[in-house]
Amino acid sequence: SSFAAFNLAIAAMVKVVGAERRLLVMGVGTAATSTGQLIFSPMAQGMISSFGWSDALVYLSFISLLMISFAVLLPSNPEVRGEASTGQGLNEAIREAFSQRGFILLMIGFFACGFHVAFIGIHLPAYVTDLGLAPQVGAYCLALIGLFNIAGSFLSGMAGSRWSKTYGLSWIYLGRALVILGLLVAPKTALTLYVFSALMGLLWLSTIPLTTGVVAEVFGVRYVATLYGFVFFGHQVGSFIGVWLGGVFYDRYGSYDGMWWAGIVVGVLAALIHLPISEKPLPRVVAASAVA
Repeated sequence: SSFAAFNLAIAAMVKVVGAERRLLVMGVGTAATSTGQLIFSPMAQGMISSFGWSDALVYLSFISLLMISFAVLLPSNPEVRGEASTGQGLNEAIREAFSQRGFILLMIGFFACGFHVAFIGIHLPAYVTDLGLAPQVGAYCLALIGLFNIAGSFLSGMAGSRWSKTYGLSWIYLGRALVILGLLVAPKTALTLYVFSALMGLLWLSTIPLTTGVVAEVFGVRYVATLYGFVFFGHQVGSFIGVWLGGVFYDRYGSYDGMWWAGIVVGVLAALIHLPISEKPLPRVVAASAVA
């Protein structure tokens, strides 16, 4: 549910800003998710320790109601900045997107993001304790990932505004593969895990501004929420596979090493998949931007 709301928030932001600020705004929005994680994770843990998990959920639900009050203040049908209407319907937009090879490749490539993020987010604490390290190390690793993701997402948005978004995605996925390889060959100490977490945090959700940016650039922003939702479906399939396969590997082989190597392969393949994706806007989008 958090990612469902996040996708809508990103779509709302890209519609009300001009193309020159679009990637930067998406970077800030993505970074804000980790800022909230840093604030509310310790708060939630404190509530659980003080009141129990059931009461903590009730208190957190009241805090969540604040989102409704902020959402009411947003315009229900904001004017799309920098893009005139072309009369294209939603069904036409979907058919158009799936007729483009780049859109399919973007969906396949985003599978890798979900695979990495879900596997590491769920199984990293167990991997840490399996190495004989204290459980607190795993908690600190997740906190470091969230902390460095703030910088990574913001820098991703800035970089996407200046340089190729698809090449940026290739570098991010290749970087993930190299960081995982470093974890496998380095001594298994707490310091190694902390360095791994910081580097992975920089690459964590930095894919989102660039991926959303490609969709908006190529197809326009009018139906960006729906089209990005299809791309994000690939992410969620990867998330399921990453979490499920991680458990299967550990139950069968008593080790996560096979999954780490799988993460390297997936990262390299994703880097290659993004190379041929074109960021060139469709003629319809170019015409609409010229009229606006």
